[in-house]
Amino acid sequence: MSFSMDVKEELSHHMSKSRHCQIAELSALMLFGGMKNGKVDDYVNRIPHYEDLISGVKLIDDCIIDELIVQQPCCKRAFLRGAFLEAGSISDPNKAYHFEIICENERQAVFLQSVMSFFDVDAKFVQRASKVVVYLKEGAQIVEMLRILEAPKAVMELENVRIVKEVRGSINRQVNCETANISKTVNAAVRQIEDIKYLQREVGLDNLPASLSDIAYLRLENPDTPLGALGELCDPPLGKSGVNHRLRRLSQLALEHRNGIL
Repeated sequence: MSFSMDVKEELSHHMSKSRHCQIAELSALMLFGGMKNGKVDDYVNRIPHYEDLISGVKLIDDCIIDELIVQQPCCKRAFLRGAFLEAGSISDPNKAYHFEIICENERQAVFLQSVMSFFDVDAKFVQRASKVVVYLKEGAQIVEMLRILEAPKAVMELENVRIVKEVRGSINRQVNCETANISKTVNAAVRQIEDIKYLQREVGLDNLPASLSDIAYLRLENPDTPLGALGELCDPPLGKSGVNHRLRRLSQLALEHRNGIL
């Protein structure tokens, strides 16, 4: 089954013990089309004296319900669970983060959005053909929504996926950063050697100050050596900043010579 179907399968086994919560969930099933799709029958058949529950459902213009039905937090949870069971879906988190519940119109979407906002879930809605879709696209918000619906197994599965994604993302960022640093270092070394060879050809390295000629020869002999290690080969040894300063001075001399300043 799909992840969405797995979540619904888990939720379908959850049965509220309180009558008011049962009415809230049944109200959502009826409001979001359960009468047509048989979900209401499936639900009430599991509850003794279901006729009494149906009598407690108070729909307003077939669009929203009486807010008294979802007055308590537990009833809000039950209502959202019924709405998702009837008209909701959730994407496979390995592919994308997307949770949605399809509403008949904007008024219904605003009502659903307000119930979700009670739990600090910031849902958005958008028109899709003749329907209005209330949706979430942030992994953390979807995890919270599944907690609200009381689907612990789905929460665990989604959290595991999120952890793996975050670790992979962190590793990829680190690798990309290290690759960029290596590329930057290599490109800098290539430019340094080009400048040194230019000075060698046009000026002669032995005609440079000793401090510059020494580091120029060392760089030519050790083209792949990091600056810190290159400094250790100097006599006396130089720090990384000292090596960098001299190499930058060589590049500046090469630039000035190319531009006819020298």
